[in-house]
Amino acid sequence: MKKEAALRKNPNMVTREIDDELILLPIFEDSKQASSIYTLNKVAAAVWRMLDRKKKLSEIKRMVLKDFDVTPEKATVELNKLIKEFKEIKALQ
Repeated sequence: MKKEAALRKNPNMVTREIDDELILLPIFEDSKQASSIYTLNKVAAAVWRMLDRKKKLSEIKRMVLKDFDVTPEKATVELNKLIKEFKEIKALQ
């Protein structure tokens, strides 16, 4: 059985909360490289905060199912999509 690794945030991604929105901003060496900031919806923000605690995806899924009105199947699909997006923007290592 393959051991599930905890997901790790990229330390070069700054998080700020502004007016009840969670924003991710990549840190770059110079302003020429900066091209995006990311605003997270309520679920994505909750997942991002759970990643602070170095939780495994299965633990995050259990918490999402507890806190949000979603089926287990939908939670799996959406979490996998969200994690893929976090990796694409290099928010996760």
